[in-house]
Amino acid sequence: MTFEVTEKGFYGTFGGSYVPETLISNIEELQKNYLKIIDSASFKKEFFWLLKHYTGRPTPLYYAQRLSEIYETKILLKREDLCHTGSHKINNTIGQALLAKTLGKKHIIAETGAGSHGVATATVCALLGISCSVFMGEKDIERQQPNVKRMQMLGATVIPARSGSKTLKDATNEALRYWINNPEDVYYLIGSVFGPHPYPAMVTKFQSVISSEILNQLYQVAGKTIPDYVIACVGGGSNAAGSFYHFLDLPEVKLIGAEAAGHGVESGMSAATTYLGKPGVIHGCKTLFIQSDDGQIAEAHSISAGLDYPGIGPLHSRLHEIKRAEYIPVTDDEAMKAGVLLASKEGIIPALESAHALAILDKKKFERDEVIVICLSGRGDKDLSTYENYN
Repeated sequence: MTFEVTEKGFYGTFGGSYVPETLISNIEELQKNYLKIIDSASFKKEFFWLLKHYTGRPTPLYYAQRLSEIYETKILLKREDLCHTGSHKINNTIGQALLAKTLGKKHIIAETGAGSHGVATATVCALLGISCSVFMGEKDIERQQPNVKRMQMLGATVIPARSGSKTLKDATNEALRYWINNPEDVYYLIGSVFGPHPYPAMVTKFQSVISSEILNQLYQVAGKTIPDYVIACVGGGSNAAGSFYHFLDLPEVKLIGAEAAGHGVESGMSAATTYLGKPGVIHGCKTLFIQSDDGQIAEAHSISAGLDYPGIGPLHSRLHEIKRAEYIPVTDDEAMKAGVLLASKEGIIPALESAHALAILDKKKFERDEVIVICLSGRGDKDLSTYENYN
């Protein structure tokens, strides 16, 4: 079975491109040119040079000995938190910003929840000399102040989204609205594996460097050529798509996505999309998302701003549909407990997003000789006040 996107942008029945007429030419321009550009020798040379010398790749595959002793298995952490800017997001923003520059775009916009993608976008725009605006929910601006200040210092304009739940969904709405009104010179740098084709496939391709490195590093660290499990958190799903990508055609590697259950899947304050979502069109693609009774986008909740989104990318919807990957809900409390445990046992403070992936260790029973790779997608500096207030 192939897990590559079709020419029309579909993974099975999920994906596609559903955009207003104003944006059709922009999307067609991307669809026509993105592969030709990013597969060119000159693009690859600059992209991988920046990943190595600017981002700090390859990131370590770290054997968490004390955590492994607690859970009586072999736990390896893919340290995306050690990337420049503190998360995996920089892999994608470098790729898309180089693409935007090649296409001659003058201004880049982005949406952000936890602020990690916003910081990564602002960073690369500063590096390449491109102006930048980041849309961020007003609620997220309040709870992610360190990242807001970083974006502003990097020269980006942070624009609050004051509608709806004032979180990631609403920031995405505002970014799309701005793009619709300014289609010619603006490039929308989407941060996850959602949106109209070719964004899900393109972001997956840029983030697939994660699973490529895991394959190259695993034998030296664990004495095996492939892991038994790969685990990653899933909001829109970019770090998970990147972590899963090179293992999709290897059924012996079990894939687990940790979704944000918030206060509980049935609480009405959750973002567990595979459990609560139904197929529909959201933000330019057909995928699973949490809906109201009349088919409108419902409000989601997570203590983690980066997972506070009512949908998942179409690739994940397809992997869930065919049971290639298992998606497990993790509550706010479970994620907080897992984050505190990692800090106390390994001296690593994870982002709240990554803490959801770590919480899977309490939800599955692993064998002693199994190798479990967990994508530590980001560092927890931005979440210190949330950790501090947790009781």
